[in-house]
Amino acid sequence: MIRFKHIFLLSFFIFSGSAVLSQSSPDITVPELEKHVYYLASDSLEGRKPGTAGGDEAARYIRDAFISYGLELTGDNGFQNFEVVTNVEPGKLNNFSFEEKQFEMGKDFMPMAISSNASVNADVVFAGFGFDIEEDSLNWNDYKNIDVAGKWVLVLRGDPEPDKDNSLFISYADDRSKALVARDKKVAGLILVSGPQFGDDKLADAAFNRVTSDAGMPVINITRAVADQIIKASGKTIDEIEKEIIAGKAPIAFDIKQTVSATTDMDRVKVTTVNVIGIIPGSDPVLKNEYVVIGAHYDHLGFGGEGSGSRTPDTIAVHNGADDNASGTAAILELAQKLSYNKASLKRSIVVMAFGAEEMGLLGSQFFTSNTLVDLKNIEVMFNFDMVGRLNEKERGVMVAGTGTAVEFDTLLSVYEQNSTLVFNHSPEGYGASDHASFYASGVPVLFFTTGAHPDYHTPADDANKINYKGEKDILNYAYPIIVDFANSEDPLTYQEAEPKKQEGRGGRGLKVKLGIMPDFTATENNGLGVGGVTAEGPAAKAGMQKGDKIVAIDGMSVTNIYDYMDRLKKLKPGQTISVDVVRDREHKVLVVIL
Repeated sequence: MIRFKHIFLLSFFIFSGSAVLSQSSPDITVPELEKHVYYLASDSLEGRKPGTAGGDEAARYIRDAFISYGLELTGDNGFQNFEVVTNVEPGKLNNFSFEEKQFEMGKDFMPMAISSNASVNADVVFAGFGFDIEEDSLNWNDYKNIDVAGKWVLVLRGDPEPDKDNSLFISYADDRSKALVARDKKVAGLILVSGPQFGDDKLADAAFNRVTSDAGMPVINITRAVADQIIKASGKTIDEIEKEIIAGKAPIAFDIKQTVSATTDMDRVKVTTVNVIGIIPGSDPVLKNEYVVIGAHYDHLGFGGEGSGSRTPDTIAVHNGADDNASGTAAILELAQKLSYNKASLKRSIVVMAFGAEEMGLLGSQFFTSNTLVDLKNIEVMFNFDMVGRLNEKERGVMVAGTGTAVEFDTLLSVYEQNSTLVFNHSPEGYGASDHASFYASGVPVLFFTTGAHPDYHTPADDANKINYKGEKDILNYAYPIIVDFANSEDPLTYQEAEPKKQEGRGGRGLKVKLGIMPDFTATENNGLGVGGVTAEGPAAKAGMQKGDKIVAIDGMSVTNIYDYMDRLKKLKPGQTISVDVVRDREHKVLVVIL
């Protein structure tokens, strides 16, 4: 259900239009911050999802503000266009049959979102839970002594320890991990069925999970009733086999001697979205060719739903994203207005950027740094504002990340912090889950401002009436003179790679090893994992891996996307020496990495 709030304010802003922008004050003010946030986070923009009317309208609003403030537009009249995949939908050609029985999509079977498009007519083999695990504390191989090459493989979803929260199977039990194992076994396609211990017999939705890579084979979910028909020659049901495996804690696999014919047809829906870019030219004849970038992403999650990133995926409602990130967008608009008003005193040029598709994996900022409209080497520093609207008035805490990405940052920032009523927490690392990471990976010093997450984060409750506008103004009044200082300093900043803080005593089921890279999510081809950045002194850096490399194999095992990469890492151990195949400038290289 769409919720309608703040109708009076919204109608006022829409009616006033560009006249409101032209009449605004050159100073950073609470009313103007409110104006921007209430509009961008209004129900009428429907959550600003990339490629939607609301997302496009938000981009036009930002560009019109740039024009009214006197910024010079770059790109295509202020827009930098790029394509993103926003959904995966079943096409018209999906079918599933055996013994001349045709089954119904949505009732009997469903192609999964990770499925590639193909037609397969082949015999079927049952392979338990679809595991091939070899660890010190866990050895389980459902593929032992069965021939699966070129055949369909039918496997159970989940794992044989469904009631054990700390089961070692958990990190291998997701559908995509099972598809990767099956692909390694050279199967023709994967058929998944939910046993009673996994849950109800509801077919999995073909839900888009914001990453475009498929599994490299057809992947189909069928009901237990259909699975029981396929394995009827065994004299057992899926229910009975699942119980037997769980009770015996041992794999069960067998040749079904049944032929299945199926076609999978998944449409990956592409839309065009934009970065919005304006420039305030510098006044110095030499330094005007260098740039200070201030940026924020303007997109959000639309109506939410499964796979959107919403923390309430069962609720379909407008996710207005007032803090995330209408607050950051309002911040750069107010900064742009004041900087433009005082442009005669700025030596370097200021690039103001509102990024699209950040919520889908920093796609807008990664696209810009790979297809830059200004020379990356001439960018002095990048300021990123993401979720700056929820300052706690009691604690007054602001996180400033990236403080280790330039030698001079800590000293310079301490000068401005001495007389501030804000309480600052510095974090040195330049990588992180926002757009500054794309610039840091390109060798640019970065500073990232945020007031942090809160219970309304990525829910429909992140609304404009909950923003601390006075607190946001205080943050911008702190940041503004720093931006001006860097725009006018005769001495350039000294970029340095920043180590992340060590995190001691962390539990959970995280990876045992990390390669030390930032993945590049902009590529849609299933031909490797792009390296968006390399962590200083990490295993990959020491082995000679570089930004722009494409990882195509780890220890001889193919890597076509981020999921393959993560699954390969699960099987590796600290101290292990591995080979990593990369493609660099169309040349194949093999790197030796010590984990």
